[in-house]
Amino acid sequence: MSTGRRRQPQGIFSWLLKCYAAVIAVWVIWTTIFSTADVLALTIVFLTLMLVLVFFLIAPNDKPGAETPSPLDWGLVVASASCAIFFIGSIDDLANRISLLTPLTPAQLGFGVLITLLTLEATRRTVGLGLTLIATVFIIYNLAGHLLSGMFRHGYLPLSYFIDVNVYTSDGLFGVPVRVAATYAFLFVMFGTFLDSVRGGDFFFNLAARLTGRSTGGPAKVAVVSSALFGTVSGSPTADVVTTGSITIPLMQRLGFSRNLAAGIEVAASTGGSILPPVMGSVAFIMAEYTGIAYSEIIIAALVPALLYYMGVLVQVHLYCKRHGLGQLAAEAVPSWSTVMRGAWLFLIPLAAMVIPLVIGYSPTFVALFGTGAIVICSLFSRQHRLTPKSLLDALATTTFRMVGVTAACAAAGLVIGGITMTGLATKFSSIVMLLAGDSTFMTLFFTAIITIILGMGMPTPSAYILAAVLLGPTLVNTLGLPMMSSHLFILYYAVLSALTPPVAVAAYAASAICGGNPVSIAAQAVRLAIFAFVFPFAIVYNPSITLDGTLLSCGLEIAQAFIATLAIAIATEGYLRQRLSPGVRLLLMAAGLTLLSPSGWPVLGGLIVVAVIVAYQLFGAGARRPATHP
Repeated sequence: MSTGRRRQPQGIFSWLLKCYAAVIAVWVIWTTIFSTADVLALTIVFLTLMLVLVFFLIAPNDKPGAETPSPLDWGLVVASASCAIFFIGSIDDLANRISLLTPLTPAQLGFGVLITLLTLEATRRTVGLGLTLIATVFIIYNLAGHLLSGMFRHGYLPLSYFIDVNVYTSDGLFGVPVRVAATYAFLFVMFGTFLDSVRGGDFFFNLAARLTGRSTGGPAKVAVVSSALFGTVSGSPTADVVTTGSITIPLMQRLGFSRNLAAGIEVAASTGGSILPPVMGSVAFIMAEYTGIAYSEIIIAALVPALLYYMGVLVQVHLYCKRHGLGQLAAEAVPSWSTVMRGAWLFLIPLAAMVIPLVIGYSPTFVALFGTGAIVICSLFSRQHRLTPKSLLDALATTTFRMVGVTAACAAAGLVIGGITMTGLATKFSSIVMLLAGDSTFMTLFFTAIITIILGMGMPTPSAYILAAVLLGPTLVNTLGLPMMSSHLFILYYAVLSALTPPVAVAAYAASAICGGNPVSIAAQAVRLAIFAFVFPFAIVYNPSITLDGTLLSCGLEIAQAFIATLAIAIATEGYLRQRLSPGVRLLLMAAGLTLLSPSGWPVLGGLIVVAVIVAYQLFGAGARRPATHP
């Protein structure tokens, strides 16, 4: 079965749902500012309350005629409400019990099983079968993995043990992904919702139209640049998506981009912020602490790879928009500067209220609250944009509605993470690397990349990097003898890329809350746009001069190679330059681009010749004289 269809309630039922959703939003604000309760308790309250909303809002399938909840839906609502009552009423007992030592009561075991099943159904309705099946497979592996043979076998885990770890600790269902959804992701979505309530989207649309409306893919390019600048400070792809994406995704949609493409561009751009100096979020400081390499050396080494990453994204966006004729406005539709800047203070002050505290060092949660509060206060001074009690209620409720799918997906991601942790599967991956790769450096790097992405599923970038660095770093540095800098940049890249890699692509889930698209489709678009990043870390290891570690001549030559490789891979991925490229030409160009990332030698010269011939033919030869065809 596919995802369910979102209902559009009417009448008194709609008003009651809005009030319930608004209460959840107010509760999130209150806990952020005032609460000193245990983090696990707050996460439990949030998820259980949101599950009730899922079965009211999302039908079991996409067939029409399901605007009213069925008896099954009411049964699931009652079950979710029962879980909410039980867990909220048991918060003190849960906070004081010792996991795995204090036996679960029959009620705790029963409600643990129930909320796990409810989460799987909520995930199926909101996200689809993909993530649901993955979470189910991990659950089955946890409970039946003792029946396997070989290294994937683990000890017998009774159902009570599985429920204790996955439900009654912060390692599973109520772990990091849901905690992210319940805190800064929720609050940044709230900022975007409030900004939209005072017609902030109109201002930023007019501004983007004025600046880039006549250029190919202009708004998408603005999204890439702005997300890069914000991402280097926040260090969180998810926070970046919900902050800048709340503005840029609607802008791109208004200019003809599909919702999944617009969100994919935002996700690809936001993900790269964690590798962009000078801040790189907190990851650069963690890497400096763990490796002993000076922070200043890390940001210097990361500079060129990060710039090439964003160049690749921009080139692909440009070519895609050129091919499909997206992102341009007619001359008469471009507003004047006087029109754009009329009342601009109402929207610029809230942005300043976010950016300044973020630079000073406030946490993302408080930054989002500052921005939302500034919107409310500024609206009081504008009759045209003033927020009324009704519009405040609508904005609060809409925020919660937008987080329904994200929350269910994050809960399922928590089950996946818990499954990996509980069985020691993560540790087994490290042993598997050397067993599978043998003496091959390339194969060891390949399997390290795959495992790092798996380990990073659903985790914030710093956590994903730490786990991969501890488990896989010694293999690269001590066993293979690779340099510390390039080894850990390699790991860092793939830890970052786990945020956009399906099926557990947390940044894509955050973007789906803004645009209403499918998270898996959004992640697929982001992977396509960030395709260069999946191969470039190998160049960092094989060509260390790219990290500015070498002579001026060697650094210049290898950076030039990487620059041309980026262009070649971007053109091959999009299949377009001045006209559509045939599959054979695309494959040849892709191979040439990959060759340029290899160590210097005759293959590099061959790659340069292939790229030069294809590009020259497209720009100046017969290909340039034929009209471009569009799909």
